[in-house]
Amino acid sequence: MVLGEEQQIDEDNKLEVMRHSAAHVMAEAVQSIFPEAKFGIGPAIENGFYYDFDLPRSLTPDDLPLIEAKMAEIIASNVPFVRDEATKEEARRLFAAQPYKLELIDEIPDEKVSLYRQGLFVDLCRGPHVSSTGEIGAFKLLSIAGAYWRGDEHRPMLQRIYGVAFDTKEALAEHLKKLDEAARRDHRKLGRELDLFSIHEEAGPGLVHWHPKGAVVRRVIEDFWKDEHIKRGYDIVYTPHIAKLDLWRTSGHWEFYRDYLYSPMEVEGQEYIIKPMNCLGHILIYKTRQHSYRELPLRYAELGTVYRYERSGVLHGLSRVRGFTQDDAHIFCRFEQLEDEVVGVLDLARFMIDTFGFSDYKVLLSTRPDKYAGTIEDWDKATETLSQAMIRLGVDYDIDPGEGVFYGPKIDIKFEGWQGPTIQVDFNLPQRFNVTYIGEDSQEHSVVMVHRTVLGSMERFLASLIEHYRGAFPVWLAPLQVKVIPVADRHLDYAYKLEAELKSEGVRVEVDARSETVNRKIRQAQLDKVPYMLVVGDREVTASTVSVRLRSREQLTSQSFDSFKEMLRTAITDRVKELGWQ
Repeated sequence: MVLGEEQQIDEDNKLEVMRHSAAHVMAEAVQSIFPEAKFGIGPAIENGFYYDFDLPRSLTPDDLPLIEAKMAEIIASNVPFVRDEATKEEARRLFAAQPYKLELIDEIPDEKVSLYRQGLFVDLCRGPHVSSTGEIGAFKLLSIAGAYWRGDEHRPMLQRIYGVAFDTKEALAEHLKKLDEAARRDHRKLGRELDLFSIHEEAGPGLVHWHPKGAVVRRVIEDFWKDEHIKRGYDIVYTPHIAKLDLWRTSGHWEFYRDYLYSPMEVEGQEYIIKPMNCLGHILIYKTRQHSYRELPLRYAELGTVYRYERSGVLHGLSRVRGFTQDDAHIFCRFEQLEDEVVGVLDLARFMIDTFGFSDYKVLLSTRPDKYAGTIEDWDKATETLSQAMIRLGVDYDIDPGEGVFYGPKIDIKFEGWQGPTIQVDFNLPQRFNVTYIGEDSQEHSVVMVHRTVLGSMERFLASLIEHYRGAFPVWLAPLQVKVIPVADRHLDYAYKLEAELKSEGVRVEVDARSETVNRKIRQAQLDKVPYMLVVGDREVTASTVSVRLRSREQLTSQSFDSFKEMLRTAITDRVKELGWQ
């Protein structure tokens, strides 16, 4: 038995080690409350830790304070973490009543296993841990969730307790404050409150139903996306939702990504699958005729809905779904055109990011992985080309070694919590499908193919947009831009006149004709996060003016209707990004 062995902890890993130790303390606390508990695993994660348990009853939020109190006792006792070793046979006897630990022991290749003890509690663990429980800082248990053992839906469902831990109470309080703000911004909560979308278990998890208001936001984004792509030389295309399985065998997707593809369906003796991506349809369109070097580059863009199997345990609102619409495009070009094309995509991506009000992101250049298609020479040339394109635009980026996809290097733009634009060079599909052009020498040459998105998927992008603005969309994106609020029924005619005039100019407007007080109507419009409220009463009718309120509760001076329309028109046309109206 060795005290403190392998406890030399790198300063950068100190928090991670402390959080791992907190997971062990939580497991001991749970065992003291539920002696018959069966233990899964309990790792450190970003900002905290979790542990999976098989318990005699379902936990409730009321259990968390009890477990926290027991953890506090264990920490206050300041008992040491002690590392020990045992043969696998000794470990099996020690964990005879723990089936999940026995399974883990069987998978360990070594003859001896590492154990850690604190007091009377012992766990199977590689470590390291802090020296004693007293070194565990400020912590809090946050939530309970279901988790399949080993992430396999065919295995038992365990109960997972999540917690966070930090060095100091101040750091914990700051983190909890951020979590509280994140909860208020949660797109799933706001999606329900603002009536934007829903997901129905009876229809299938991970499949999104867009409500009228959410569909408006999505349509405005899609129309803007299409118009901007057409301006920049893209052709909009549409491809089917299903295709023969042989197509995906040829591409390699069936071999490499089979676990994420839906099972084939038989149609007239042929096997089909629903498409997991749009690129093969674009290749088939390109190959309908021979192309000259003079025609290149060709840019095909599609808002194409695709389907991929994601385990139910990882599905999360709009940000992780099974059916999603990619803002997809594929560029077919000559190698010497690649840098200019990447510059064009980066410029478009930055324009999109800025227009929608995002600013905090990082850019990564992902290089060749261990397993790759194409030659090292092509990889090096393509990677250097991507680098030069970013240098031309003054983009600061970091190298992400070995994280390119198997078919080529890529540029990723990442935001906190979500994957944004991506630009990927592909050597694989042009070879597999013989995608060529006729060069100046009258010979066939393989095209360079670029996969790219500038938003990601519409679902994940909308999730990020909802959370970024906390549902208070800029005027140009708001599902309802103006709410007209008559003070009394005698003002309805004037209200409907204003509504008709605004609708004729394409404004999304609605009269609140309910038999409610003005204050209640204003309050509802604020809850619905409508940017502008026009309150009209006797004075407004007489003077042909409007009293303007903002969703921020700010009241503007009474003004002419024409003056208001000009202000509204500017906010929409300029796509004003106003974060204050939340």
